[in-house]
Order: sequence, then structure tokens, then C-alpha cells
Amino acid sequence: MSNVESGVDVLSARDVPLGGPRALLVRRTLPQRARTLIGAWCFADHYGPVDATGTGMDVPPHPHTGLQTVSWLFSGEIEHRDTLGTHALVRPGEMNLMTGGYGIAHSEVSTPNTTVIHGVQLWVALPEEHRCTARDFQHHVPEPVRVDGAEIKVFLGSLAGSTSPVRTFTPLLGAEIILDPRASVTLAVDTDFEHGLLVDSGDVRLLDTVLRPAELGYVPCGTETVTVVNDSDVPALAILLGGPPFEEEIVMWWNFIGRTHEDIVKAREDWQAGSDRFGEVEGHPGSRLPAPALPNAVITPRGNPPRR
Repeated sequence: MSNVESGVDVLSARDVPLGGPRALLVRRTLPQRARTLIGAWCFADHYGPVDATGTGMDVPPHPHTGLQTVSWLFSGEIEHRDTLGTHALVRPGEMNLMTGGYGIAHSEVSTPNTTVIHGVQLWVALPEEHRCTARDFQHHVPEPVRVDGAEIKVFLGSLAGSTSPVRTFTPLLGAEIILDPRASVTLAVDTDFEHGLLVDSGDVRLLDTVLRPAELGYVPCGTETVTVVNDSDVPALAILLGGPPFEEEIVMWWNFIGRTHEDIVKAREDWQAGSDRFGEVEGHPGSRLPAPALPNAVITPRGNPPRR
């Protein structure tokens, strides 16, 4: 669902269960009918804060193709295992970026000492020339920078004089912004980028457009600065995403990104058959997550609709 105010598109979230039987309810703002991508960012799940002392997060081994995953936590701790042999922890303020490319599988489980789970899971579509690239995993801990009344952690790209060393296949921006109570910050941004601000908490205004928690405000290319204001008496938290428009249409189904229906059918068949394409996740005590049934229709490519 989308509303347009003062040049900012306001995208609302929908609730989606994530994972297997112990599903975690997440709020999804990308993709949706009004907007498929912001730059190459094609997927945004936002979850918590939720009590993790009972079930927490337990996503069994599952596959990915044609994308990079970006895990960013506000609180809690998640254990990541993948078919590269990576065994890593996702902690607040530390970014894990996994490249699926031709095929990878991983599991995500909150650790026993995690009492509250809260964060975002983001995906980046790979351009056609790199869609079948090799598996990879990168970890980065950005140094916070202060600008006016804001603390900023840049985990991808460049903002406020801070640059992430993490490799991506298209230019991207990803940053956490914590605004002091009643604070305002104006940030210079790349005019070739379109941007999205995902609000976690606080009464936030983006270019004078009010954004409520779990809403995402979209700003088109051509903007030289973005001003973010916290109208509340408590700190506000948001994620700023950006990148040049991704001109390719994509087919996105379950955990796969391709260009045709046949790409998705083949990836699903390979996963169900236990193909070497995805490898094995060692150390996870449970079984793999089976793929859902394909829809009884051809999955068609999608890009962004024309902006109203």
C-alpha cells in the first residue's frame, strides 16, 4: 500500500511469517505492488522487538540464488551457518553480507542468551552479468559518526564522510540512523540514487512527510539532501537505503531471484533434489526447509511501475 505526500511515497508494511514451524512474524515493506526495488534493494523485512526467550528465531537451512543478503540487528544475537562453511554471529551494529549468486544455503538461529530479537533482513538483487557469481560472505563493523543530533553507522556505501569497504555489484547505500529526541539532521546524498527510509521507532519526518514505525518513505533520484527530523521526546531509529535505479526486471519467488519462470523452476528442482548447487549447511541440528509448491501460473518478471 502506498500514499504520496510532498514528493515522498509512503509505503506501508504487511505481516508475513518467516521460516518453518517456529515462524517469526515480520513486517515486509519490499517488494510490493507500488514498488519492487529501491536501487538494487529488492526485499526489506523488519522484525521485533519480540521476546526470544521462548521460540526466538529458528530458520532452518534454506537456499538463495541471484542475490545478496544483508543482516542487521538492533538487539539480540543470531547464529549464521552457510554452505561456505561460515559459522558467524550477527550482533547489533555488525553487518553480515552473504552472496548467493549461483546458489548458497544458510540457517539463522537466535542464540540461547538472546532475550529480545529486533532487526532487519535486506536483500540486494544481483545484476544479470553477476547473477551466477560465486558464493561469498563478508562481515563489517562500521564506526559510528556523529552529525548534528544523529549517530550514523554506514554498513554499505558512503554517507556523512563514512565509507564501507564491503563489496557490492551495484552502487548501494545502507546506514542506520539514530536521532536524538527532537533532533534534526540534513545529509548530502548522491543525486543519481533513489532512497528509502525505513522507520523502526519514533515520530519521524522525512522531507516534511510523516513516517510512522514500520513505514518506508521513498525519495526519487535528483535529491541533493535528505532531512530527517525526530518529533518525539525519545530517540528515533531508522534505516536509510539507496542506489541508482535497477533497470532490469526480476523474477522473485520464495528465496530465489532470476529473470524467467524457468530460472525459478530449475532452482527449486535443484534444491529439492539436494543438488551440489547449494551445498550442505553443517552444524544445524534440524532438517532443511522444503520449497513450497510453485504457483499454477507463470511467474512474470517485474520492475518498478511508473511513479505517479
